[in-house]
Parts: sequence; C-alpha cells; structure tokens
Amino acid sequence: MKDNTRGALLMIGSMTGFTLNDACMKSLSVEIPLFQAIFLRGIATTLAILLLARLTGRLSFSLPRRDRRVILLRTLVEIGAAYFFISALFNMPIANATAILQTLPLTVTLAGAVFLGEAVGWRRLSAIFIGFLGVVLIVRPGTEGFNIYSIYALIAVALVTARDLLARALSPEVPSLTVAAAAAFGVMLLGAGGTVGADWVPMEARHWGLIGGSVLFVVAGYVFSVAVMRVGDIGFVAPFRYTSLLIALIVGVLVFGEWPAPLTLFGAAIVVGMGIWVLYREQVVQRAGRAG
Repeated sequence: MKDNTRGALLMIGSMTGFTLNDACMKSLSVEIPLFQAIFLRGIATTLAILLLARLTGRLSFSLPRRDRRVILLRTLVEIGAAYFFISALFNMPIANATAILQTLPLTVTLAGAVFLGEAVGWRRLSAIFIGFLGVVLIVRPGTEGFNIYSIYALIAVALVTARDLLARALSPEVPSLTVAAAAAFGVMLLGAGGTVGADWVPMEARHWGLIGGSVLFVVAGYVFSVAVMRVGDIGFVAPFRYTSLLIALIVGVLVFGEWPAPLTLFGAAIVVGMGIWVLYREQVVQRAGRAG
C-alpha cells in the first residue's frame, strides 16, 4: 500500500473514531447527566491513555519547567473545550456541531497569523473570511434553530484553536501521549467537580456499553491521528479530515433521526471547501519556500 493511501485511511479512521465517540456521548445525553458522563468517560480514557503510553514507552513527566507550564495551560483550555463542545453535542444535532468544528483549519491558520506572526497571503485570508460566512449559515443567528448551544460550539472552536497553538509551543521532545494523558485527566476532574452534590443516575448495561464504546473510539481516533502524521504527503492526507462531517451526517440520520436544514448543509459545504483550499495553499507556499 502506498504511503498516501495508508495516510488517507489512517485519517479516515481517526475522524471516524472521534465522530463515533461523539455519537456515543450524545446517545447518553437523554438518560445520563452531562458531568456524570464526562467523569466516567474521563476515568476510563485516562487509564487507557496511561496504559498505552506506558506500553509504548512514551510516558514521561521529567520535563522542563516551561513545558510543564504549557501542558498545564493546554490542559485548562482542553477542559473548557470539552465542556462547551459536549454541552453543545448534548443539545444540538451531531452534524451541526461537527460542521462548526470543521472550521478548525481556518481558525488555526488565522490565529497563527495573528499570534505567531505566520505569513498568510490574501488568498488564504479570503478563504478564511468566506469560510466564516459558511459558519453563519450553519448557526443562522436570529432564527428558530439558533440557541445558546450554537454559541457553545463556537466557543469550543476558539478553545480548541488555542489548544492547538499551545501544542506548537511545546518542545519536540515532549511525548504526545504524555500531553494527551494530562488532558484526559483534566477533563476527568471537570466531570468529578460537576458531579459534586448532584444526583447520580443508576448505570445500566447499555450505558456502560456506550461509555466503553466512547473510550474505545476516542483512543483509536487519537492513535490514528498520531500515526497519520508519520506517513504520506500531508497535502494529500489532510483533506480527508472532512470525512468526519460525512460520518456525522450518516450517524445523525441512522441513529438520531436528524437531517440538517439545506442552509446548514450549504454552509458546511462552504466551510469544507474553504478549509481544503487553505490546506492546499499552505502546501503550495511550503513547496515554494523549499524551492527558494
């Protein structure tokens, strides 16, 4: 199998894992309180990542003070992102929440230009602006489908963007699984704090199955996302991240009986198209820089 083919399959696997994790969590939303679900998933996810890191020898807490501070800040941002996104996921169609999340390549590129001084030409800036217009079509402020959870999803995008920028500030020697373990532990603490004084809903076999599926899918998504960065041409592989939206649409129809409004689909198409264009332009600029 060629590296690009392998990379594309890994990216599809990663996006499938993360989207099915979202589906499992959303399935719990009707019967299990938000913080209880976050806490139980957080325990299992933390243990699974720690075990995986231990088995692969990628667990290290002997890090420079600067990296420890960055990991702590990144973990706090991850906690906020988890709260806002899962809250949105519990209260809006999965395809809508996933579509808003597809703006990440646009927001990360823009934030890199604003905060890190990275060069972004007029073509990419134009694509980012058009992509944000697509987001407006997805959330449609002032309409019946617009609510506070649409804002929550947008806040989650902003926090995930900040999380990714913080990841760039880490030293190359910091193991990715160490960072992931810290983030999972932080989200678990969020769930634990939210359950203090709250009534717990008794867990049935179906609930445990969904929690287990969520952990399996999120860990698989993470492992595939790390592996995909090591094979294939990123310019070829990166656009396959948008398969998550297709999977969310399928899951929304088959599992939750949801189908987005035509304007939502049109907005999502704009966001995906502009995201692919930004990824393409980044590769063109990088190739021109190496040639120069």
